[in-house]
Amino acid sequence: MQRAALFGGGGDAQMAAGDVGELLVPYMPTIRVPKSGDRVYKTECAFSYDSPDSEGGLYVCMNTFLGFGREHIERHYRKTGQCVYMHLKRHVIEKVPGASGGALPKRRNAKLFLDLETNGDLSSDDFEYEDEAKLVIFPDHYEISLPNIEELPALVTIACDALLSAKSPYRKQDPDSWEEELQASKHAKTLVQLDNGVRIPPSGWKCSKCDLRENLWLNLTDGSVLCGKWFFDGSGGNGHALEHYKEMGYPLAVKLGTITPDGADVYSFDEEEPVLDPHIAKHLAHFGIDMLQMQVTENGLRDNDIKPRVSEWEVIQEAGMKLKPMYGPGYTGMKNLGNSCYLNAVMQAIFSIPEFQRAYVGNLPRIFDYSPLDPTQDFNTQMAKLGHGLLSGQYSKPPVKSELIEQVMKEEHKPQLNGISPRMFKAFISKDHPEFSSNRQQDAQEFFLHLINLVERNPVGSENPSDVFRFLVEERTQCCQSRKVRYTERVDYIMQLPVAMEAATNKDELIAYELKRREAEAARRAPPELVRAKIPFSACLQAFSEPNNVDDFWSSALQAKSAGVKTSRFASFPEYLVVQIKKFTFGLDWVPKKLDVSIEMPDILDINHLRAVGLQPGEEELPDVAPPIIIPDDPKALDIDESAVMQLAEMGFPLEACRKAVYYTGNLGAEVAFNWIIAHMEEPDFAEPLAISAFGGVASTGVAGLGAVGLDNQPPEEMVAIIISMGFQRNVAIQALKTTNNNLERALEWIFSHPEPEEESEPALDVMDMENNVNANILAATGSEEPRIKDGPGRYELFGFISHMGTSTMSGHYVCHLKKEGRWVIYNDLKVCASERPPKDLGYIYFYHRIPS
Repeated sequence: MQRAALFGGGGDAQMAAGDVGELLVPYMPTIRVPKSGDRVYKTECAFSYDSPDSEGGLYVCMNTFLGFGREHIERHYRKTGQCVYMHLKRHVIEKVPGASGGALPKRRNAKLFLDLETNGDLSSDDFEYEDEAKLVIFPDHYEISLPNIEELPALVTIACDALLSAKSPYRKQDPDSWEEELQASKHAKTLVQLDNGVRIPPSGWKCSKCDLRENLWLNLTDGSVLCGKWFFDGSGGNGHALEHYKEMGYPLAVKLGTITPDGADVYSFDEEEPVLDPHIAKHLAHFGIDMLQMQVTENGLRDNDIKPRVSEWEVIQEAGMKLKPMYGPGYTGMKNLGNSCYLNAVMQAIFSIPEFQRAYVGNLPRIFDYSPLDPTQDFNTQMAKLGHGLLSGQYSKPPVKSELIEQVMKEEHKPQLNGISPRMFKAFISKDHPEFSSNRQQDAQEFFLHLINLVERNPVGSENPSDVFRFLVEERTQCCQSRKVRYTERVDYIMQLPVAMEAATNKDELIAYELKRREAEAARRAPPELVRAKIPFSACLQAFSEPNNVDDFWSSALQAKSAGVKTSRFASFPEYLVVQIKKFTFGLDWVPKKLDVSIEMPDILDINHLRAVGLQPGEEELPDVAPPIIIPDDPKALDIDESAVMQLAEMGFPLEACRKAVYYTGNLGAEVAFNWIIAHMEEPDFAEPLAISAFGGVASTGVAGLGAVGLDNQPPEEMVAIIISMGFQRNVAIQALKTTNNNLERALEWIFSHPEPEEESEPALDVMDMENNVNANILAATGSEEPRIKDGPGRYELFGFISHMGTSTMSGHYVCHLKKEGRWVIYNDLKVCASERPPKDLGYIYFYHRIPS
């Protein structure tokens, strides 16, 4: 923004020229000009969801560039002593008819310079926006209206101009990975679509110029389906879509397979970048594609009276039903920031739990008072802010009655914009995480565990709210040859329930449907009506309780690999039980896919029969003998057990992390590699690819890279990792390796001959404390710290579930259903409505709370 555009024009001076400058002289040292790298928060309060749209506007500190609503500005002034703020306010102005009949604004010099969203409920024909900026000096609240370019000192003018021109603070500092939001294409509004009768079938697509059936793009002008080569990595096609543009000049195309009720991937050849198409629904309907239903008929319309609703998108979102909107405390929606529905769904469920409400919202004044100078970088502050935003009802108010709208507008009060935008929360909680910091869709289960890790690492109050999910799992591993057993315990937060596909009660229907589907695809006809596998919940629970084969099991009794089986039981039952249905798996081609199944989840769940019993009379324990350490002679010739890698990947861990885990643990199987993952999942390079250096060590960054350079005589991190994966504390592994000059075999012998750890020096204890804090959710079976558990009866009642629509965790949409005040409520991003038919059989993650005995 040019200074002339912002500060140009007249303005009523409140003081004589020169007086304003003299007034600001004492505060000049505190006024800064935003530089490159400074984050300017001019659209959202650090402690609430107030913005320039709010009644009190937003105050931006001219020193720290943090924004504060009217309720929180005094707190910042008292804490920092900073006196000069810029006050930003957006007004909604009702247009009035002029003498010639045209609409005229009520105010002159209307300007719009704030990067804010507009209220879509207000007609642009009747209303317009006007942004206002002024300097406010505390504690006397003296106001200096802007523009005031002639009276303000040059430095202040430059600072104000730079602040108002600053880009979004949520752009990453790395220019190669900035997360700029997609912009609407300049062609979207005026796009010409040929009336050529083209209708696009729902499946069986093929490039019209070659035989490719993947990476296909639909040109939105003429309906041509062509392969790509130009998007993202430049692979996957023969470039026919681009050739078609160069020949015909038709600018926009949508990627087939990405169309959902929330949008689609659109590319502009002319603008040479991904874009938004605000009219995508209309453009797709031209070719017979209904975005909401994902069903195509001859005329592009669906007959609701004939075809039952079976699509995931329809059933889970309760499409076609007149859902009553809900307002007030606990019924606040969350804006989708672009594939952030996984975060919205998880946080709605989390803040429906009283323990989290008390920990963050109940302690809100104390958290805010003791927050750091930059509250945007404090986990507890952002959790308290989000909890208050969802539970206060301040951002979920019913619409004004129609007969009062005119009166309200005349008083220049803008109708409440319902819902909150969790942009600041997402930016902080996903910081430094390679997946959650992106705009790609993510797995809600992975995000839930990531959140729990952050809660563990940032305690608030005497009790940790995540303790309500924490439980102990007893794992019984038996050597099939020697019949000896080993009992271990580990901490977990989620019960992962396998899908027992073999127990489907409608197998004949499934076989018939698959035959019809293949015939329709070959003939390029519309697919038959979907038949979903019906799986009894009891079969899934039975599959969970049955013994599983342990691949590459190393028997300490035989000192060799052998067949082994493992059985899991609950050593304790949590206060709140989170159940994940393992719908996501891998096909024969290792491509992730989703099992489209229906499982009737019980409202009342009793798992008392899964209580662990421990070592039984007559059972003999496996000896505590460590397996041999395997270090490849040629590190370039990596021999990684891919089956173990995929086993771990199915659990939701990043593929590269799984490869490192299997490599570091010498291909001893998925179980040992799993322990390595648990011990290293918070390291910065956890999901980075495995890299081998020229001298034979593993090249790495972050925490795992410290050992490679021998910092403070630290043992190689890969050796430490192997010992930790066997269940030993990190400080014990480091001490053993240091004592034995980094000889792995001798280090293990030293550990077994020194069961009591020696006295540690203070620096070593500091390192150990840091690691225990980072991995607070992981407790080794040999550790001395007692796990925090809330044991009790294993009888539960369902109160919420998160559902996923789409073919994999990398795409699709999440919705949350919660039972509140005796009724089910659907939380679909900003839409919060009373649920008519909660699809409890199609959920992905279920939330149960314990029934008191």
